[in-house]
Amino acid sequence: VQLVESGGGLAQPGGSLRLSCVVHGVTFSSYAMSWARQAPGKGLEWVSGITNDGHNSYYADFAKGRFTISRDNAKNMLYLQMNSLKPDDTALYYCVSGLYSDGEYSGQGTQVTVSS
Repeated sequence: VQLVESGGGLAQPGGSLRLSCVVHGVTFSSYAMSWARQAPGKGLEWVSGITNDGHNSYYADFAKGRFTISRDNAKNMLYLQMNSLKPDDTALYYCVSGLYSDGEYSGQGTQVTVSS
């Protein structure tokens, strides 16, 4: 099983980034998926989750209204659109199986840095 994130980088406060995650080795459409993040010196924090069919999505309070999770089961892809970015969003972002990042699969992460 392989999960590969991409799309991270440097953004200015108020800017946007779109993270992507491609999943190989499992029947992607059978899995709820999520994004989690880890800021320097802090623990892993759940960001957002989406059901296997994409019909329902859930967000941490800090992500509501700014982040949008989506998926394309035909392409084995998971996405996170992040708008109105803040310096506090700086973290390593992971694609994780399970609705609340409680599954057994995760990627290596993609770094998001928000700074002026």
